[in-house]
Amino acid sequence: MKAWIGLMSGTSMDGIDAILVSFGDRRIEIHATHTTDYPDDIRQRLCSLSQNHGTPDDLGELDHTTGSLFSLAAISVIKKSGFSSGSIAAIGSHGQTIRHQPDGSTPFSIQVGDPALIAERTGITTVADFRRRDLAAGGQGAPLVPAFHKAFFSAAGEDRCILNLGGIANITHLPSDEQTPVTGFDTGPANALMDAWCMDQTGRGYDKDGAWAAEGSVDQGLLGDMLSDAYFSRQPPKSTGTERFNLEWLKLQLNRHPNLSGADVQRTLLELTAVTVAQQIPHSPGMTIFVCGGGANNRVLMRELQRTCSPTRIASTAELGLDPQWVEPAAFAWLASQTLSGKPGNLPEVTGASGERILGAVYHA
Repeated sequence: MKAWIGLMSGTSMDGIDAILVSFGDRRIEIHATHTTDYPDDIRQRLCSLSQNHGTPDDLGELDHTTGSLFSLAAISVIKKSGFSSGSIAAIGSHGQTIRHQPDGSTPFSIQVGDPALIAERTGITTVADFRRRDLAAGGQGAPLVPAFHKAFFSAAGEDRCILNLGGIANITHLPSDEQTPVTGFDTGPANALMDAWCMDQTGRGYDKDGAWAAEGSVDQGLLGDMLSDAYFSRQPPKSTGTERFNLEWLKLQLNRHPNLSGADVQRTLLELTAVTVAQQIPHSPGMTIFVCGGGANNRVLMRELQRTCSPTRIASTAELGLDPQWVEPAAFAWLASQTLSGKPGNLPEVTGASGERILGAVYHA
């Protein structure tokens, strides 16, 4: 059985998750995992560049620097696994998204993390730049993980929804009827806004377990203003990122609510995620929502999702055999296997592309 490496860093920009896996018939075997945190200065530069504060030199330097870090993450997970580099079929690297603008007359999505450098330093064929082909075919270029969810998490006769709580929240609806198309899209902000506010107010990178949010109360006025953003009522296909939902966006909302405590704002941001997921997720009798991503570790958010999505059951993807932290890295390992097998990696019904496409660019070892 071939082994594959998946490398993933999401919109929270906190680090790189690496996984070494094998794929069987609707089965995933994890051989090793590893996380490489971004140094604080690199994370700050990435966040700044994502908000259009930077130069072409910054883009080039960060492409190289993150490529080096992605390479180290891959090498580290190989060492943990006991596998040799020669036994790895390929690396699938999502890269670090810097800017995602899928709409308008000039759609684009930019990821850094030089895949040529990864291939060179690991000696392993690397597949990257997965989003661009879907965009060229008229799609959003995101989300791409629903194809992986369909391959490994769907079940005949059982309605399931996969909810990824990364920097941005996205859903994949896997209907019980296999003839019904899979749907999926970004619902809006998840960890990205909460993390940005936490850093701005406390200097901490994230609100561990939602403890700070738990000290505050939901401000209905602020929540209502945030919910009025046109993105939430827009029909899919749709995708978004920190280009739209960022600290500047939040502070514009706060201009109308100047006297709130930091904890109240954090609690209201958490409520925004819970409410926008509940409003946009499909609900059907007997459906289960399986949660993955870093937000699965936020106990307050999970509690509020159970409340806003009631009576739908909330569970972890661990019940489906894959720990919440490793779903997306595994997905990009699988997408690399699809590419090298000459198989499509997108779902046009999700992204809006004009058809199925083989995704990614291949950098041979």
